[in-house]
Amino acid sequence: MTAPAAIEAVGLSRRFGDVLAVDGVEVRIEPGAVFGLLGPDGAGKSTLIRMLATVLRPSAGDASVHGLSVTRQPGRVTPRIGYMSQKFALYPDLSVAENIEFFATLRGVPAAGRRERMLELLHGMGLADFLHRQAGRLSGGMKQKLFLATTLMHEPDVLLLDEPTTGVDPVSRREFWRILAGLHRQGTTVLVATPYMDEAERCTDVAFLERGRVRHRGTPAQIKALVPGVLFEVRAPDPRAALAALQALPGLLAVHLYGDVVRVLAKADDPDVVGAAVQANGLQADVRRTPVDMETAFAFLAELGRGADSPVEPVETGGRGGSARSTSGSGRG
Repeated sequence: MTAPAAIEAVGLSRRFGDVLAVDGVEVRIEPGAVFGLLGPDGAGKSTLIRMLATVLRPSAGDASVHGLSVTRQPGRVTPRIGYMSQKFALYPDLSVAENIEFFATLRGVPAAGRRERMLELLHGMGLADFLHRQAGRLSGGMKQKLFLATTLMHEPDVLLLDEPTTGVDPVSRREFWRILAGLHRQGTTVLVATPYMDEAERCTDVAFLERGRVRHRGTPAQIKALVPGVLFEVRAPDPRAALAALQALPGLLAVHLYGDVVRVLAKADDPDVVGAAVQANGLQADVRRTPVDMETAFAFLAELGRGADSPVEPVETGGRGGSARSTSGSGRG
């Protein structure tokens, strides 16, 4: 018999009044994967994760975690998962050790060996020297690592992480992902919603969610291969002036600001066309071809979801290593 998937959703939907937040999602995630969930704000990412975590009941369809139904067997699902919501959910007035002890008790972690498990996790996360510090006095990155430590105390098979590094400094984000990489090597399955495209590159598989549906699914390389044309970077003293000059250029698939660089996705493999458009407007710029990355794929797929046949409109993304949120999104995912 085929082993059950770590996570499998079949026709999974959730409605809030007249709003269909998640619309018939079908997805299968194999054990040990690091699965990235991408999409603009309001795409349904958080709602999907909350249903998998048994926090929300689906309006239709079902999902399973290692063969256990989230609708019919939620009490058997919860011991198998660790769930981190977007909001820091620990007690700021309790110390690091007290928070871990409290949540370990709630999750039924045996008292014998509990302290050893706590110290093992905190040493691995660089928090061992902060046992007695109040959680509310930790930095943003340290709070998220503490949140993860409490989530891992009962050794879950599956981690459900809803934008766990949003608002965290770049160094702490890298450290957080170092920890996730270690869990991946140990065989833990990770489903993580992230707005950061450098984090998406670290996933074994990603899915692009748009208007509650999975529109694209594959490895990061496969998702990037969906982007047609050739990508150019335009470096100019005035990036916004260069952006305005390029908007009228025919044959473009997308134009967006990437930090202080204008990125142009063109149909023709001819950098002179892009450079000529800039110079024709009296601007000096350096035009170079560059490989398509997840930032470009996100921007292009978000534009496609809004109607790629319409005239290209600029999309401003967060810059290198930054967040890539759609400018048209409304509300949280």
